Amino acid sequence: MGFLDGKQALVTGGSRGIGLAIASALIEEGAEVAICGRDPGQLRRSASLLGARALTFACDVARDEQVAAMFDQLARRFGGLDILVNNAGVGLSAGVADTTPEQWRTVIETNLCGPFYCSRLAIPLMKKRGGGYIINISSLAGKNAFAGGAAYNASKFGLNGFSEALMLDVRYDKIRVSYVMPGSVETESGMGAKASASDWKLQSVDVAEQVLALLRLPQRALASRVEMRPLLPPRK
Repeated sequence: MGFLDGKQALVTGGSRGIGLAIASALIEEGAEVAICGRDPGQLRRSASLLGARALTFACDVARDEQVAAMFDQLARRFGGLDILVNNAGVGLSAGVADTTPEQWRTVIETNLCGPFYCSRLAIPLMKKRGGGYIINISSLAGKNAFAGGAAYNASKFGLNGFSEALMLDVRYDKIRVSYVMPGSVETESGMGAKASASDWKLQSVDVAEQVLALLRLPQRALASRVEMRPLLPPRK
């Protein structure tokens, strides 16, 4: 059916936007895919779109106990894991003085702690398979700070550093690690959406195609960091 026949994957934040597009692309290439999200209703709607090879887990990746429970169920169902896409994330636009400690924790714990919680539990499952691939969906905000982005910038700068260290930790276990840094993405447009004023932006499916491109690389090769930008952003 596809080049991922027989592979099993987990996509966090897979019930909408970039995560849903990635999950759909993996399934189209033959993988069995689990997705997780915080909204059970949205998970049910997404599962109906993805079809029979999709599993769903209600899980907040910022909560390590929920991640542990999800991986326990995943291990019983899959036995191992071939692909982990750490996509779940939250944004925040606020100056430091206007950011509450609760908001700061939500952004950091979701965008940075979540990938750590998931990756540390995915590694033993991938070792059972003789290798695997962890792909972290970061952002160009992980290298370019902007006013009002302190929490988000910190989370994505941290995710990039985490990804590079993780890659060095597990490369000799034949586990590849990459992080993808998209620029502006129209995450809510979905597939088949009508044209809009934001058509210059990257689409969720563009990021999904990049994930597939990474997975298609020969086992000997690793593109550890990918930057993606819209080709024709508005002129300033």
